[in-house]
Amino acid sequence: MSGRSDLAGAFIARAGWGAAERRHLAGDASDRSYERLTLAGRTAVLMDAPPGKGDDPADFLAIAAHLRGLGLSAPEVLAEDLAQGFLLLEDLGDDLFVRCIAADPALEVPLIVAAAEVLAHLQASPAPAGLPDLSAADWAEAAAFAPDWYGFAATGVKADRADFTAELGELLAAHADGPRVLILRDYHAENLLWLPAREGLAKVGLLDFQLAQMGQPGYDLVSLVQDARRDVGAEAAEAAVRRFMDLTGAEEAAFRRALAVLGAQRALRIIGIFARLCLVAGKPGYLAHLPRVWGQLRQNLSHTALTRLARLCDALLPPPTPETLDRIRQQCPTNPVR
Repeated sequence: MSGRSDLAGAFIARAGWGAAERRHLAGDASDRSYERLTLAGRTAVLMDAPPGKGDDPADFLAIAAHLRGLGLSAPEVLAEDLAQGFLLLEDLGDDLFVRCIAADPALEVPLIVAAAEVLAHLQASPAPAGLPDLSAADWAEAAAFAPDWYGFAATGVKADRADFTAELGELLAAHADGPRVLILRDYHAENLLWLPAREGLAKVGLLDFQLAQMGQPGYDLVSLVQDARRDVGAEAAEAAVRRFMDLTGAEEAAFRRALAVLGAQRALRIIGIFARLCLVAGKPGYLAHLPRVWGQLRQNLSHTALTRLARLCDALLPPPTPETLDRIRQQCPTNPVR
């Protein structure tokens, strides 16, 4: 066994699960991994978040406690070893939204709307103190991953993106820089579980929220309805946006403008991140999602408020054609730097 696996074994033994069957459950774009433990008819989930890799289990604990305090379904923590980066969590099951919708497409509208209702409830309460709170300029700089990684890999040219970041920063400041709320950041169908045996908003199980921070009311809604990994039906997306506006009292024209700006920022950042995951982490599979995210970017840029940003993106970023994606894929390292 590896040193990390030995540490995990010692942790679960201390927690009383040493005799459990261990089965790999999931991994993602981060260095975290998960295992399901089965012991005497009971199950639990082991989160392995190696220290120094950017995900602090203490943050997960704090946000999980906040969410449960609001009556929402974040996993209970059964045991912890923060120094080594291990948590033993309540097992909320396998019924991810993405699986439920694939099995029964008629569930997409009610599930996506339920997730929007959770966001409205979450944002109606004060956020925990001390969370990161980025400026509009910070958010714009984060979107520069697109020219810095995707654009450079696609063209071989390191472009001057000063006008790009300045324009996006101005758009965010003008249209999406109001009072902050708690955002979970990766709020989409692969991080949401359907728990029909529970009541009300607790039917929506929440995962992967340890990087939560302060942000704009529309950010997680954009993440939900403009999913980078799957196509969300137009009916479900519109129903979720309208339900959120009804619950929060958002003024429609201003809110849809903010959604377009936030959606463009998010799509640009994801385009850059997915390219970087190939170029640095040796994970070319994320490139398959780029055409979808590109379509979301173009949809957001079609808003009249984003006309100049659209022109700047045209100048910096080539479309993710098969030829462009193959060019990036060929740069994916066999032995990635982690």
